[in-house]
Amino acid sequence: MKAFTILDLLDLDLKEHNILELSCIAGRSGLSRKITTNKISRPGLPLSGYFDEFSVESIQVFGRGEQHFLAHLEVLGNYEAIEKILSSNVPCCIFSDMGTPSAHFIKLAEENSCAILQTPLPSSDFSRHLYQLLDAVFAPTITIHAVMVEVFGIGVLITGDSGVGKSETALELIERGHRLISDDTVKLRNIGDNHLIGSGENPLLAHHMEIRGLGIINVAHLFGVGAIRERKQVQLVVKLDKWESQKDYDRIGSALEETILGISIPMVEIPVKPGRNVPILIETAARTERLKKLGYYSSKDFDQTVVHWLESQTARSVYYDEEKP
Repeated sequence: MKAFTILDLLDLDLKEHNILELSCIAGRSGLSRKITTNKISRPGLPLSGYFDEFSVESIQVFGRGEQHFLAHLEVLGNYEAIEKILSSNVPCCIFSDMGTPSAHFIKLAEENSCAILQTPLPSSDFSRHLYQLLDAVFAPTITIHAVMVEVFGIGVLITGDSGVGKSETALELIERGHRLISDDTVKLRNIGDNHLIGSGENPLLAHHMEIRGLGIINVAHLFGVGAIRERKQVQLVVKLDKWESQKDYDRIGSALEETILGISIPMVEIPVKPGRNVPILIETAARTERLKKLGYYSSKDFDQTVVHWLESQTARSVYYDEEKP
């Protein structure tokens, strides 16, 4: 990924509806400094003079406790720890709870080109939001040739060879009231090794579709903004495969999975041939996946029903055999 700077953090904050509510109050010459990790540091120990485990590459967050300790150090005229922190090329310093550093702190920050940011959020809330944002920024990412749609609230990643009908299938699903996340290329991000989030590689192009014979269409303009979505968790992979008469396809609902970026996602393989209604099959697969999340498995229920039927048939046969003279 390209370098992520303090200025990018401020810009991303605005795009995310100002969730961090950050503003720069000093050290604007340091806004181009790079953020290289998703770690956050609370510099309580460094302020007390202990620098052995000081995380120089981390954003430094000054909560109320650190702010009171800063004031105490300045009353004593002890600026050694402050100067060492600001001269260590940390990415930036952020004061929570609308905390305002002293004039001397700002002077040192300006001299060392260290950006000073301020937020009205409490340090606990701010740190939680910042961790989530940085996790998304630094998450392992890949881009694949696929189509992603939301079907009945389930994020469905449609894969398959070029020309198999992925875009046409997605178009039919949109016509049936479902939503498009991205056509042709999908960017996948591993968030916390728990979720796989899919979005368009280029937000400006994600909601355009290339349909052979029609050309490029704008889904938002044709179907309305309710037919699109920016991102969605991948909860089901649907692999479209050209029908091969010699291939043995799953007929009983086996639990297939596909691993992407280390995360296992349920997968179904749908053979495609003229006459098959692929969109309705994908809708059924999405409904089935929702039922599984509620604890109901159709294949297991069918298996138990067959076992009960066989047991009852066996018992009936034994009973009638005993009745025979």
